[in-house]
Amino acid sequence: MADKIILVDTSILIDLFRKTDKNNSVLLSLVRQGYTYCISAVTEYEIYTGALLGQVDFWDNFLQKTEILPFDKSVAKAAVDINRELKRKRKLIETADLFIAATAIANNLPFATLNKKHFDRIDNLSIIA
Repeated sequence: MADKIILVDTSILIDLFRKTDKNNSVLLSLVRQGYTYCISAVTEYEIYTGALLGQVDFWDNFLQKTEILPFDKSVAKAAVDINRELKRKRKLIETADLFIAATAIANNLPFATLNKKHFDRIDNLSIIA
């Protein structure tokens, strides 16, 4: 079976970092289910801006082995479209979350998050975890 590729949210990476037993993390559960993961450049930004000095080595090592999708023109267009729809519904979300969701949509990838409350508002975003 070919690997299924998913975009994972920052919350999934934080879950991995915080688990004493990494085998109990959502990310490793997804990998065991046959998923290959990637992240948005915005997630990389969120990780490093939230990391304490003693955590940077962990993230450097982890992210060195992780595919990071850029915030490019197609992602920007998807973000504009999503934002327009959320504004119309009066259900706006944080800009970083908007950009991360747009990355999934622009790259036709399903999405894994622990923050379904915000991401459920977005049409055409396939949330798998």
